[in-house]
Amino acid sequence: MSKVYRGRYTAEVDGDLTLFLIGMRINKPWKLRQWGFVAAAMPRMLRELERHPELGCLGGQSWFGRTTLMVQYWRSFEDLERYAREPERAHLPAWREFNRRVRDSGDVGIWHETYRVQASGLEAIYGNMPRFGLAAAFGHVPVSAHTGQSAARRIGARSDDLAAVAPYDTPAGG
Repeated sequence: MSKVYRGRYTAEVDGDLTLFLIGMRINKPWKLRQWGFVAAAMPRMLRELERHPELGCLGGQSWFGRTTLMVQYWRSFEDLERYAREPERAHLPAWREFNRRVRDSGDVGIWHETYRVQASGLEAIYGNMPRFGLAAAFGHVPVSAHTGQSAARRIGARSDDLAAVAPYDTPAGG
């Protein structure tokens, strides 16, 4: 079980990053032979990325069900793109096999979304949580006067934007 850090923390991100969301959807569960190999390919890629941090994947989390979701944090889009296209890495052969076996069958769906994120445009807060998300990928620090007491301040919203934000992060009467 992961250690729970009591109190409020924020991620300590040291630069821009790429957020990569990826997953699959099992459209025809009874066709295990068609979608099973797709599901089996991801653990190989994750082991490879964990063994080779120089490839640029900083970490992530996964959720499983009929539709799966994996959130990954990458050092850069270029690192992600390079990994996806290198023939000696696990991704490209799996992608080619997917296209060969089930591309247009409708038995299984795959999806991804990629976001380039500027460090100045992100905000994270964790209350009484283990290291998670950005904090797991980059590290975390306690929320303090230095990091700001509201989400708008932490994300660097303009001062005129702050007038419309209720001070829900401050104690009542404070």
